[in-house]
Amino acid sequence: MRLTQYLKVSFLLLVIFIGFGCNPEDENPDPARVENAVKNAIVETMNRWYFWNDRLPANVDVSRYSTNQELLNALLYKDLDRWSYITTQEAFTAAFQGTVTGAHGFGFSLVDDRMYISFVYDAAPAGQDGWQRGWEVLEINGKPIAEYRTASGYNFQLGPNEVGINNTFKHRLPDGSERTTTITKASFQSNSVLHRNVIEDQGKKVGYWVYQSFRQTPGLSNPTRSQEVEDSFNYFMEQGIDELIIDLRYNGGGSVAVTAQLLNYLVPAAGSGRVMYTNRHNQPRSNNNRSVNFSKTGNLELSRVIFITSRGSASASELVINCLDPYMEVVLIGDNTYGKPVGSFPLSFDSRTLVENNVEVVPITFAIDNANGRADYFDGFPANFTVQDDPARNWGDPNEARFRAALEYIRTGNVGARLASASRKDQWNMIDDFHGLWKEFPVY
Repeated sequence: MRLTQYLKVSFLLLVIFIGFGCNPEDENPDPARVENAVKNAIVETMNRWYFWNDRLPANVDVSRYSTNQELLNALLYKDLDRWSYITTQEAFTAAFQGTVTGAHGFGFSLVDDRMYISFVYDAAPAGQDGWQRGWEVLEINGKPIAEYRTASGYNFQLGPNEVGINNTFKHRLPDGSERTTTITKASFQSNSVLHRNVIEDQGKKVGYWVYQSFRQTPGLSNPTRSQEVEDSFNYFMEQGIDELIIDLRYNGGGSVAVTAQLLNYLVPAAGSGRVMYTNRHNQPRSNNNRSVNFSKTGNLELSRVIFITSRGSASASELVINCLDPYMEVVLIGDNTYGKPVGSFPLSFDSRTLVENNVEVVPITFAIDNANGRADYFDGFPANFTVQDDPARNWGDPNEARFRAALEYIRTGNVGARLASASRKDQWNMIDDFHGLWKEFPVY
Protein backbone atom coordinates (compact mmCIF):
# COMPACT_ATOMS: atom_id res chain seq x y z
CA MET A 1 0.00 0.00 0.00
CA ARG A 2 1.05 3.56 -0.39
CA LEU A 3 -0.30 6.77 1.13
CA THR A 4 -3.13 8.38 -0.79
CA GLN A 5 -3.45 11.73 -2.45
CA TYR A 6 -3.93 13.74 0.73
CA LEU A 7 -0.22 14.04 1.53
CA LYS A 8 0.85 15.12 -1.95
CA VAL A 9 0.29 18.83 -1.42
CA SER A 10 2.09 18.85 1.91
CA PHE A 11 4.89 16.77 0.42
CA LEU A 12 5.28 19.25 -2.41
CA LEU A 13 5.49 22.12 0.04
CA LEU A 14 8.11 20.27 2.02
CA VAL A 15 10.15 19.80 -1.14
CA ILE A 16 9.85 23.45 -2.11
CA PHE A 17 10.56 24.98 1.28
CA ILE A 18 12.90 22.58 3.02
CA GLY A 19 13.87 19.78 0.67
CA PHE A 20 16.02 21.66 -1.81
CA GLY A 21 18.97 23.81 -0.88
CA CYS A 22 20.84 26.08 -3.24
CA ASN A 23 24.42 25.00 -2.60
CA PRO A 24 26.12 24.15 -5.90
CA GLU A 25 27.33 20.57 -6.31
CA ASP A 26 30.88 19.79 -7.30
CA GLU A 27 31.24 19.30 -11.04
CA ASN A 28 33.11 16.04 -10.43
CA PRO A 29 31.99 14.73 -7.03
CA ASP A 30 33.93 11.95 -5.38
CA PRO A 31 31.94 8.68 -5.97
CA ALA A 32 32.57 7.41 -2.44
CA ARG A 33 31.37 10.69 -0.98
CA VAL A 34 28.22 10.60 -3.14
CA GLU A 35 27.57 7.00 -2.14
CA ASN A 36 27.85 7.85 1.52
CA ALA A 37 25.67 10.92 1.01
CA VAL A 38 22.92 8.67 -0.38
CA LYS A 39 23.27 6.29 2.53
CA ASN A 40 23.15 9.16 5.01
CA ALA A 41 19.98 10.41 3.28
CA ILE A 42 18.43 6.97 3.71
CA VAL A 43 19.20 7.04 7.44
CA GLU A 44 17.91 10.61 7.83
CA THR A 45 14.61 10.01 6.04
CA MET A 46 14.10 6.74 7.90
CA ASN A 47 14.59 8.57 11.21
CA ARG A 48 11.93 11.07 10.20
CA TRP A 49 9.30 8.78 8.67
CA TYR A 50 9.84 5.09 9.52
CA PHE A 51 6.86 3.80 11.49
CA TRP A 52 9.13 2.02 13.98
CA ASN A 53 11.64 4.88 14.13
CA ASP A 54 12.09 4.30 17.86
CA ARG A 55 13.59 0.90 16.96
CA LEU A 56 16.24 2.31 14.60
CA PRO A 57 19.88 1.82 15.67
CA ALA A 58 21.73 4.90 16.89
CA ASN A 59 24.94 6.28 15.37
CA VAL A 60 24.87 4.32 12.11
CA ASP A 61 28.22 4.16 10.29
CA VAL A 62 27.02 4.05 6.68
CA SER A 63 30.51 3.27 5.35
CA ARG A 64 30.18 -0.25 6.79
CA TYR A 65 27.52 -1.16 4.20
CA SER A 66 28.43 -1.97 0.61
CA THR A 67 24.96 -1.29 -0.86
CA ASN A 68 21.90 0.79 -0.06
CA GLN A 69 19.83 -2.36 0.34
CA GLU A 70 22.33 -3.80 2.82
CA LEU A 71 22.08 -0.60 4.83
CA LEU A 72 18.28 -0.65 4.79
CA ASN A 73 18.25 -4.28 5.92
CA ALA A 74 20.37 -3.30 8.92
CA LEU A 75 17.92 -0.54 9.87
CA LEU A 76 14.68 -2.51 9.75
CA TYR A 77 12.64 -3.68 12.73
CA LYS A 78 12.66 -7.29 11.60
CA ASP A 79 10.23 -8.56 14.24
CA LEU A 80 7.37 -7.01 12.23
CA ASP A 81 8.74 -5.46 9.04
CA ARG A 82 8.71 -7.82 6.06
CA TRP A 83 8.06 -5.18 3.40
CA SER A 84 10.31 -2.07 3.38
CA TYR A 85 12.43 -1.85 0.24
CA ILE A 86 14.53 0.32 -2.07
CA THR A 87 13.81 0.79 -5.77
CA THR A 88 13.91 3.59 -8.36
CA GLN A 89 11.33 6.32 -8.83
CA GLU A 90 10.45 5.03 -12.31
CA ALA A 91 9.99 1.44 -11.14
CA PHE A 92 7.77 2.51 -8.25
CA THR A 93 5.48 4.61 -10.45
CA ALA A 94 5.31 1.95 -13.16
CA ALA A 95 4.37 -0.80 -10.69
CA PHE A 96 1.47 1.15 -9.20
CA GLN A 97 0.20 1.92 -12.71
CA GLY A 98 0.40 -1.69 -13.84
CA THR A 99 3.44 -1.55 -16.12
CA VAL A 100 5.38 -4.79 -15.70
CA THR A 101 8.93 -5.09 -16.99
CA GLY A 102 10.85 -8.33 -17.26
CA ALA A 103 8.18 -11.00 -16.80
CA HIS A 104 6.30 -13.67 -18.73
CA GLY A 105 3.06 -12.49 -17.11
CA PHE A 106 1.64 -15.47 -15.25
CA GLY A 107 1.20 -16.87 -11.75
CA PHE A 108 1.23 -20.44 -10.55
CA SER A 109 -0.07 -22.57 -7.71
CA LEU A 110 1.01 -25.98 -6.46
CA VAL A 111 -1.41 -28.66 -5.31
CA ASP A 112 -0.12 -32.09 -4.26
CA ASP A 113 3.23 -31.33 -5.96
CA ARG A 114 1.56 -30.53 -9.26
CA MET A 115 2.05 -27.05 -10.72
CA TYR A 116 -0.79 -25.18 -12.42
CA ILE A 117 -1.08 -21.81 -14.10
CA SER A 118 -3.11 -19.76 -11.61
CA PHE A 119 -3.57 -16.52 -13.56
CA VAL A 120 -2.41 -14.85 -16.77
CA TYR A 121 -2.25 -11.19 -17.79
CA ASP A 122 -3.96 -10.60 -21.12
CA ALA A 123 -1.25 -8.42 -22.74
CA ALA A 124 1.69 -10.39 -21.32
CA PRO A 125 3.74 -12.86 -23.37
CA ALA A 126 1.93 -15.75 -21.63
CA GLY A 127 -1.46 -14.19 -22.35
CA GLN A 128 -0.59 -13.50 -25.98
CA ASP A 129 0.53 -17.14 -26.27
CA GLY A 130 -2.94 -18.26 -25.16
CA TRP A 131 -2.16 -19.55 -21.67
CA GLN A 132 -5.12 -20.14 -19.35
CA ARG A 133 -5.67 -20.79 -15.67
CA GLY A 134 -5.99 -24.53 -15.24
CA TRP A 135 -3.11 -25.57 -17.50
CA GLU A 136 -0.72 -27.92 -15.71
CA VAL A 137 3.01 -27.22 -16.05
CA LEU A 138 4.82 -30.51 -16.60
CA GLU A 139 8.31 -29.23 -17.34
CA ILE A 140 10.29 -25.98 -17.33
CA ASN A 141 13.30 -25.86 -19.65
CA GLY A 142 13.16 -29.63 -20.06
CA LYS A 143 13.16 -30.48 -16.35
CA PRO A 144 10.16 -31.96 -14.50
CA ILE A 145 8.67 -29.79 -11.78
CA ALA A 146 9.78 -32.18 -9.01
CA GLU A 147 13.43 -31.46 -9.85
CA TYR A 148 13.02 -27.81 -8.84
CA ARG A 149 12.10 -28.64 -5.25
CA THR A 150 14.33 -27.14 -2.54
CA ALA A 151 14.43 -27.58 1.22
CA SER A 152 12.11 -24.59 1.69
CA GLY A 153 9.90 -24.83 -1.39
CA TYR A 154 10.73 -24.52 -5.07
CA ASN A 155 13.19 -22.57 -7.22
CA PHE A 156 12.14 -22.65 -10.86
CA GLN A 157 15.23 -20.83 -12.15
CA LEU A 158 13.38 -18.56 -14.56
CA GLY A 159 16.21 -16.03 -14.67
CA PRO A 160 16.33 -12.34 -13.75
CA ASN A 161 13.40 -9.97 -14.16
CA GLU A 162 14.76 -8.61 -17.43
CA VAL A 163 13.34 -8.17 -20.91
CA GLY A 164 14.59 -10.81 -23.35
CA ILE A 165 14.94 -13.80 -21.00
CA ASN A 166 13.56 -16.98 -22.61
CA ASN A 167 12.05 -20.02 -20.90
CA THR A 168 10.42 -23.13 -22.34
CA PHE A 169 7.32 -24.65 -20.75
CA LYS A 170 5.58 -27.96 -21.33
CA HIS A 171 1.89 -27.90 -20.41
CA ARG A 172 -0.90 -30.40 -20.10
CA LEU A 173 -4.20 -28.77 -21.08
CA PRO A 174 -7.59 -29.62 -19.50
CA ASP A 175 -8.49 -31.78 -22.52
CA GLY A 176 -5.43 -33.97 -21.87
CA SER A 177 -3.34 -32.69 -24.78
CA GLU A 178 0.22 -31.47 -24.25
CA ARG A 179 1.85 -28.30 -25.57
CA THR A 180 5.46 -27.07 -25.46
CA THR A 181 6.19 -23.40 -26.01
CA THR A 182 9.02 -20.90 -25.50
CA ILE A 183 8.16 -17.37 -24.43
CA THR A 184 10.29 -14.31 -23.74
CA LYS A 185 10.09 -11.94 -20.78
CA ALA A 186 8.87 -8.52 -21.87
CA SER A 187 7.32 -5.22 -20.74
CA PHE A 188 3.55 -4.96 -20.84
CA GLN A 189 0.51 -3.32 -19.25
CA SER A 190 -1.14 -5.66 -16.77
CA ASN A 191 -4.87 -6.01 -16.15
CA SER A 192 -6.06 -6.07 -12.53
CA VAL A 193 -9.42 -7.67 -13.26
CA LEU A 194 -8.84 -11.30 -14.23
CA HIS A 195 -12.49 -12.31 -14.47
CA ARG A 196 -16.00 -11.03 -13.85
CA ASN A 197 -19.43 -12.49 -14.42
CA VAL A 198 -22.92 -12.76 -12.95
CA ILE A 199 -24.72 -16.05 -12.46
CA GLU A 200 -28.29 -16.89 -11.48
CA ASP A 201 -28.34 -19.17 -8.44
CA GLN A 202 -31.56 -20.16 -6.68
CA GLY A 203 -33.30 -16.94 -7.64
CA LYS A 204 -30.35 -14.67 -6.78
CA LYS A 205 -28.00 -12.81 -9.08
CA VAL A 206 -24.48 -13.47 -7.81
CA GLY A 207 -21.57 -11.36 -9.01
CA TYR A 208 -18.12 -12.93 -9.16
CA TRP A 209 -15.09 -10.65 -9.42
CA VAL A 210 -11.46 -11.81 -9.55
CA TYR A 211 -9.24 -8.86 -8.67
CA GLN A 212 -5.48 -9.30 -8.76
CA SER A 213 -3.98 -5.92 -7.74
CA PHE A 214 -5.05 -2.45 -6.63
CA ARG A 215 -3.46 -0.51 -9.48
CA GLN A 216 -4.19 2.94 -10.82
CA THR A 217 -5.03 3.45 -14.48
CA PRO A 218 -2.41 5.62 -16.22
CA GLY A 219 -3.54 8.62 -18.23
CA LEU A 220 -6.71 9.46 -16.30
CA SER A 221 -7.46 13.02 -15.18
CA ASN A 222 -7.67 11.60 -11.65
CA PRO A 223 -4.33 9.75 -11.36
CA THR A 224 -5.34 7.76 -8.28
CA ARG A 225 -8.38 6.01 -9.80
CA SER A 226 -8.86 2.63 -11.47
CA GLN A 227 -10.95 2.52 -14.62
CA GLU A 228 -11.20 -1.26 -14.22
CA VAL A 229 -12.84 -0.88 -10.81
CA GLU A 230 -15.31 1.68 -12.15
CA ASP A 231 -16.19 -0.42 -15.20
CA SER A 232 -16.63 -3.58 -13.11
CA PHE A 233 -19.00 -2.02 -10.63
CA ASN A 234 -20.99 -0.27 -13.32
CA TYR A 235 -21.43 -3.75 -14.79
CA PHE A 236 -22.52 -5.27 -11.46
CA MET A 237 -24.96 -2.42 -10.84
CA GLU A 238 -26.44 -2.77 -14.33
CA GLN A 239 -26.91 -6.49 -13.67
CA GLY A 240 -28.67 -5.77 -10.37
CA ILE A 241 -26.69 -8.27 -8.31
CA ASP A 242 -27.97 -9.49 -4.94
CA GLU A 243 -24.70 -11.04 -3.71
CA LEU A 244 -21.02 -10.50 -4.49
CA ILE A 245 -18.02 -12.82 -4.31
CA ILE A 246 -14.67 -10.98 -4.50
CA ASP A 247 -11.71 -13.23 -5.24
CA LEU A 248 -8.51 -11.78 -3.76
CA ARG A 249 -6.57 -15.04 -3.44
CA TYR A 250 -3.59 -13.74 -5.48
CA ASN A 251 -3.92 -10.03 -4.64
CA GLY A 252 -0.82 -8.74 -2.83
CA GLY A 253 -2.03 -5.15 -2.48
CA GLY A 254 -1.40 -1.83 -4.18
CA SER A 255 -2.80 1.67 -4.00
CA VAL A 256 -4.76 2.86 -0.96
CA ALA A 257 -6.57 5.36 -3.19
CA VAL A 258 -7.90 2.56 -5.40
CA THR A 259 -8.80 0.61 -2.26
CA ALA A 260 -10.91 3.55 -1.10
CA GLN A 261 -12.53 3.74 -4.54
CA LEU A 262 -13.57 0.10 -4.23
CA LEU A 263 -14.74 0.48 -0.64
CA ASN A 264 -17.07 3.31 -1.59
CA TYR A 265 -18.87 0.99 -4.00
CA LEU A 266 -19.17 -1.78 -1.41
CA VAL A 267 -20.20 0.03 1.77
CA PRO A 268 -23.94 0.21 2.52
CA ALA A 269 -25.47 3.66 2.14
CA ALA A 270 -25.81 3.87 5.93
CA GLY A 271 -22.02 3.88 6.20
CA SER A 272 -21.55 6.91 3.96
CA GLY A 273 -19.96 9.77 5.90
CA ARG A 274 -18.65 7.45 8.61
CA VAL A 275 -15.02 6.47 9.18
CA MET A 276 -13.44 4.22 6.57
CA TYR A 277 -9.97 4.17 8.11
CA THR A 278 -7.50 6.23 10.12
CA ASN A 279 -3.84 6.58 9.16
CA ARG A 280 -1.47 6.50 12.12
CA HIS A 281 2.18 7.62 11.82
CA ASN A 282 5.14 7.54 14.17
CA GLN A 283 5.02 9.89 17.15
CA PRO A 284 7.11 12.73 15.64
CA ARG A 285 4.88 12.67 12.53
CA SER A 286 1.58 12.25 14.39
CA ASN A 287 0.41 15.60 13.01
CA ASN A 288 -0.09 13.67 9.73
CA ASN A 289 -2.60 11.29 11.32
CA ARG A 290 -6.03 11.61 9.79
CA SER A 291 -9.27 9.77 9.20
CA VAL A 292 -10.90 9.14 5.83
CA ASN A 293 -14.68 8.75 5.64
CA PHE A 294 -16.77 6.67 3.29
CA SER A 295 -18.51 8.46 0.43
CA LYS A 296 -20.97 5.98 -1.07
CA THR A 297 -20.66 5.45 -4.82
CA GLY A 298 -23.42 3.82 -6.87
CA ASN A 299 -26.53 1.98 -5.74
CA LEU A 300 -25.31 -1.44 -4.60
CA GLU A 301 -26.91 -2.31 -1.26
CA LEU A 302 -25.22 -5.52 -0.16
CA SER A 303 -25.65 -6.90 3.33
CA ARG A 304 -22.46 -8.96 3.03
CA VAL A 305 -19.46 -9.67 0.83
CA ILE A 306 -17.90 -13.11 0.41
CA PHE A 307 -14.11 -12.89 -0.02
CA ILE A 308 -11.95 -15.69 -1.39
CA THR A 309 -8.56 -15.32 0.27
CA SER A 310 -5.17 -16.98 0.75
CA ARG A 311 -1.74 -16.17 2.14
CA GLY A 312 -1.32 -14.27 -1.13
CA SER A 313 -4.03 -11.80 -0.01
CA ALA A 314 -2.14 -8.93 1.60
CA SER A 315 -1.97 -5.22 2.29
CA ALA A 316 -4.74 -3.42 0.38
CA SER A 317 -6.70 -6.69 0.15
CA GLU A 318 -6.71 -6.92 3.94
CA LEU A 319 -7.55 -3.22 4.21
CA VAL A 320 -10.80 -3.81 2.27
CA ILE A 321 -11.78 -6.60 4.66
CA ASN A 322 -10.84 -4.61 7.76
CA CYS A 323 -12.66 -1.43 6.70
CA LEU A 324 -15.89 -3.22 5.77
CA ASP A 325 -16.04 -5.37 8.90
CA PRO A 326 -17.65 -2.69 11.15
CA TYR A 327 -20.43 -2.06 8.60
CA MET A 328 -21.47 -5.39 7.07
CA GLU A 329 -21.00 -9.14 7.19
CA VAL A 330 -17.62 -10.21 5.82
CA VAL A 331 -16.96 -13.90 5.14
CA LEU A 332 -13.55 -15.31 4.21
CA ILE A 333 -13.28 -18.57 2.28
CA GLY A 334 -9.98 -20.17 1.32
CA ASP A 335 -7.05 -19.61 3.66
CA ASN A 336 -5.77 -17.06 6.18
CA THR A 337 -4.54 -13.77 4.71
CA TYR A 338 -0.90 -12.64 4.83
CA GLY A 339 -0.92 -10.11 7.67
CA LYS A 340 0.08 -6.59 6.62
CA PRO A 341 -1.79 -3.92 8.62
CA VAL A 342 0.75 -1.23 7.70
CA GLY A 343 1.56 0.78 4.61
CA SER A 344 4.20 2.79 2.83
CA PHE A 345 4.88 5.85 0.78
CA PRO A 346 8.13 6.75 -1.00
CA LEU A 347 10.54 9.11 0.76
CA SER A 348 12.29 10.82 -2.14
CA PHE A 349 9.97 13.82 -1.63
CA ASP A 350 11.94 14.54 1.55
CA SER A 351 15.49 14.36 0.18
CA ARG A 352 17.20 16.12 -2.69
CA THR A 353 19.99 13.56 -2.51
CA LEU A 354 17.60 10.66 -3.08
CA VAL A 355 15.94 12.45 -6.00
CA GLU A 356 19.19 13.33 -7.74
CA ASN A 357 20.50 9.78 -7.39
CA ASN A 358 17.21 8.14 -8.39
CA VAL A 359 16.95 6.20 -5.15
CA GLU A 360 13.43 5.53 -3.90
CA VAL A 361 13.20 4.37 -0.30
CA VAL A 362 9.81 2.82 0.46
CA PRO A 363 9.68 1.84 4.14
CA ILE A 364 6.68 1.17 6.35
CA THR A 365 5.48 4.63 7.34
CA PHE A 366 1.98 4.21 8.79
CA ALA A 367 -0.57 1.81 10.24
CA ILE A 368 -4.25 1.86 9.29
CA ASP A 369 -7.03 1.45 11.86
CA ASN A 370 -10.59 0.62 10.90
CA ALA A 371 -13.59 2.40 12.43
CA ASN A 372 -13.33 0.16 15.49
CA GLY A 373 -9.63 0.91 15.96
CA ARG A 374 -8.50 -2.49 14.70
CA ALA A 375 -5.06 -2.46 13.08
CA ASP A 376 -3.15 -5.32 14.65
CA TYR A 377 -3.44 -8.31 12.34
CA PHE A 378 0.17 -9.19 11.62
CA ASP A 379 -0.84 -12.86 11.57
CA GLY A 380 -3.48 -12.16 8.94
CA PHE A 381 -7.25 -12.57 9.03
CA PRO A 382 -8.35 -16.17 9.64
CA ALA A 383 -10.53 -17.78 7.02
CA ASN A 384 -14.04 -18.62 8.21
CA PHE A 385 -13.87 -21.74 6.05
CA THR A 386 -10.57 -23.27 4.94
CA VAL A 387 -10.82 -24.54 1.38
CA GLN A 388 -7.80 -25.54 -0.69
CA ASP A 389 -6.94 -23.72 -3.90
CA ASP A 390 -8.17 -25.45 -7.04
CA PRO A 391 -6.07 -24.02 -9.89
CA ALA A 392 -6.78 -26.99 -12.16
CA ARG A 393 -10.10 -25.26 -12.94
CA ASN A 394 -10.54 -21.94 -14.72
CA TRP A 395 -12.18 -18.82 -13.31
CA GLY A 396 -15.94 -19.09 -12.93
CA ASP A 397 -16.05 -22.89 -13.14
CA PRO A 398 -18.88 -23.78 -10.69
CA ASN A 399 -16.86 -26.82 -9.59
CA GLU A 400 -13.74 -24.83 -8.68
CA ALA A 401 -13.45 -25.56 -4.95
CA ARG A 402 -13.28 -22.06 -3.47
CA PHE A 403 -15.87 -20.56 -5.82
CA ARG A 404 -18.13 -23.55 -5.22
CA ALA A 405 -17.75 -23.09 -1.44
CA ALA A 406 -18.66 -19.40 -1.73
CA LEU A 407 -21.82 -20.29 -3.67
CA GLU A 408 -22.68 -22.94 -1.09
CA TYR A 409 -22.32 -20.40 1.71
CA ILE A 410 -24.69 -18.03 -0.09
CA ARG A 411 -27.25 -20.82 -0.47
CA THR A 412 -27.01 -22.39 2.99
CA GLY A 413 -25.00 -20.15 5.32
CA ASN A 414 -22.39 -22.87 5.69
CA VAL A 415 -19.67 -24.79 3.82
CA GLY A 416 -19.87 -28.57 3.98
CA ALA A 417 -17.05 -30.81 5.16
CA ARG A 418 -16.49 -32.16 1.65
CA LEU A 419 -15.14 -28.72 0.66
CA ALA A 420 -13.85 -27.29 3.92
CA SER A 421 -10.64 -28.71 5.28
CA ALA A 422 -8.67 -27.22 8.16
CA SER A 423 -5.75 -29.61 7.66
CA ARG A 424 -4.95 -29.11 3.97
CA LYS A 425 -3.02 -25.91 3.40
CA ASP A 426 -1.55 -24.47 0.22
CA GLN A 427 1.97 -25.80 -0.24
CA TRP A 428 3.30 -22.68 -1.88
CA ASN A 429 2.26 -19.07 -2.25
CA MET A 430 3.79 -16.73 -4.80
CA ILE A 431 4.07 -13.87 -2.31
CA ASP A 432 6.64 -15.90 -0.34
CA ASP A 433 8.90 -16.10 -3.40
CA PHE A 434 9.31 -12.33 -3.88
CA HIS A 435 10.90 -9.37 -2.13
CA GLY A 436 10.63 -5.60 -2.32
CA LEU A 437 8.34 -4.03 -4.90
CA TRP A 438 7.66 -7.42 -6.52
CA LYS A 439 6.24 -8.76 -3.24
CA GLU A 440 3.27 -6.42 -3.62
CA PHE A 441 2.77 -7.29 -7.30
CA PRO A 442 4.12 -10.86 -7.66
CA VAL A 443 4.26 -12.28 -11.19
CA TYR A 444 6.59 -14.59 -13.12
